[in-house]
Amino acid sequence: MIREDIRNIAIIAHVDHGKTTLVDELLKQSGVFRTNQVVEERIMDSNDIERERGITILSKNTAVFYKGIKINIIDTPGHADFGGEVERVLKMVNGVVLVVDAFEGAMPQTKFVLKKALELHLPVIVCINKIDRPEARPEEVIDEVLELFMDLEADDDILDSPFVFASAKQGVAILELTDTPKSMEPLFETIIEHIPAPQGDETKGTQVLISTIDYNEYVGRIGVGKVDNGTIRVNQEAVIVNHHEPDQKKKVKISKLYEFDGLKKVEVEEAAVGSIVAISGISDIHIGDTICSPENPEPIPFQKISEPTISMNFCVNDSPLAGQEGKFVTSRHLRDRLFRELNTDVSLRVEETDTTEVYKVSGRGELHLSVLIENMRREGYEFAVSKAEVIYKKDEEGNLLEPMEEAVVDVPEEFSGTVIDKLSQRKGELVSMSSFGTSTARLTFNIPSRGLIGYRGEFLTDTKGEGIINTVFAGYAPYKGDITYRKQGSLIAFESGEAITYGLFNAQERGSLFIGAGEKVYAGMVIGQNGKSEDVEVNVCKKKQLTNTRSSSADEALRLVTPRRLSLEQCLEFIDSDELLEVTPKSLRIRKKILDSLERKRANRK
Repeated sequence: MIREDIRNIAIIAHVDHGKTTLVDELLKQSGVFRTNQVVEERIMDSNDIERERGITILSKNTAVFYKGIKINIIDTPGHADFGGEVERVLKMVNGVVLVVDAFEGAMPQTKFVLKKALELHLPVIVCINKIDRPEARPEEVIDEVLELFMDLEADDDILDSPFVFASAKQGVAILELTDTPKSMEPLFETIIEHIPAPQGDETKGTQVLISTIDYNEYVGRIGVGKVDNGTIRVNQEAVIVNHHEPDQKKKVKISKLYEFDGLKKVEVEEAAVGSIVAISGISDIHIGDTICSPENPEPIPFQKISEPTISMNFCVNDSPLAGQEGKFVTSRHLRDRLFRELNTDVSLRVEETDTTEVYKVSGRGELHLSVLIENMRREGYEFAVSKAEVIYKKDEEGNLLEPMEEAVVDVPEEFSGTVIDKLSQRKGELVSMSSFGTSTARLTFNIPSRGLIGYRGEFLTDTKGEGIINTVFAGYAPYKGDITYRKQGSLIAFESGEAITYGLFNAQERGSLFIGAGEKVYAGMVIGQNGKSEDVEVNVCKKKQLTNTRSSSADEALRLVTPRRLSLEQCLEFIDSDELLEVTPKSLRIRKKILDSLERKRANRK
């Protein structure tokens, strides 16, 4: 059976090439919204953090109708850290739209997502977006994409993929650069013509592979997947099986069934081959499960998600200020929340350690873990995290291997020397150097993942905010030797109390401060960065001694420099291996793991 009335597509691209804006336009021009309805930008980025940072973190499903054909669209993340999302949703679709920026061209993540699509033999439509950019170079980008196809050893039919030129911002698409742009119609037509209709056997038993898990406070877990064979009905008896766990068989009942229509989920009684459905009412449904008829349960193969490359410890907060700002502070709260995250995030790993106070959490990169930390603090959790560390492996001969990244850096040419120097110190190897545009250099490095930990902030300073750095995982390689991360030491509070202007005034001569007057501090808390390489203890709670000749108002002349307020990412970049970041809903405090000064010195000697 071929469902000619359905097309299932995923929109894939490098970060910031305009996928979500493109989906917005497809929704608007298919009549999903009323003519007078106010629609915000990037409507698919529904999560607060996604909207604030302008990135997609979770893949989203939507559906539009064009000339009586239903097009199910999945908007996927572009950031390397959320590659696990892309890998699994491709199992639901019959083709992809590869979006490429008309100025930046093919980037590392473009290669990563395209490789995943080609491994599944999915047809590709190339959409060169942002053709309205003043420095757009669409003809050169066509050649770059074709070169990328050849690098990935694509079949001949992929080399003949159709190209569409678009400006998602203006809501127009054209097939030839000489055409007059009017609407998104050329893209809709190309999707219907080139993406094959889904097919399956409607006479066989039910088979639905769960590719995404949604979570809702009211109904619990919602499994999203495509009906590969048969039909699925409400109140149907079914069995859950899994390709990677052949012994597992669970009997379940389908209590509610939904299909996507625009941004809504619509309840349906049954769904046939090729439909993308959401199923609620099954409490322990997981990604990679197949829902089958009880008569002949056959699991659908599901690829293993790439392994995490970076890990950090999440611990119960035990600082002197613990429990004052958070709602959830115990190890049980922390454990439940971390294991709950595994419901929806397939790329994450959570392991218990020797103590119940500490959990090892592994992910695909710093951004991946920082988004989890930010979500938890907004929900009222209070905890501490250690410095991010890479996950090493051993080869057969027992040699140490470490994860490597391919880093592509676009910088104004005057800063390229500084960037090459800094990344060489971090064991980066310059692979190629080219220039494009008027004065932009593109540098490609092969660099250990740990060499990039804590580098992005420094990179933005070195390039005056004009540089762009993109990375993609490039496999494991032999250990490259030690790297010195931080040239400067920390300023550490000597005693607990409240920071006072007089104490801070004396401390600010040593380096830059992270706190202002009136803030609570405790012994062992890091309150600033020292100008030199060693750690220094300072007393910021010190008051000025009053005498007959000194009046209390004489302090008013002391001028404090505005403290440096570090964001969550900057704190994670700043902390060293002997420090922790204390995270609460209201504050971010850096502290030494060992708060007591004497014990710290003893530990350092050892």
